[in-house]
Amino acid sequence: MNVKIIKPDTTVFEGTASLVQLPGTSGLFEIMNNHAPIISALAPGKIRLVCEEGERLFEINAGVVKGQHNDILILIQ
Repeated sequence: MNVKIIKPDTTVFEGTASLVQLPGTSGLFEIMNNHAPIISALAPGKIRLVCEEGERLFEINAGVVKGQHNDILILIQ
């Protein structure tokens, strides 16, 4: 999947991942390849990406995720 993580002033990550784990307002959830379209609010916590190079973690205060057609856009604070 193509993943892009953006803060208001900068791009934090842009690349590919096979799994994205996110802190939703109702708990952790995961997005994998060919996931159904999704829009969700994010709670404080950690975003975990499983990439070809290994795992990447990003601490967030809040945000929103939009995903469709294996393109994941995450807007964070």
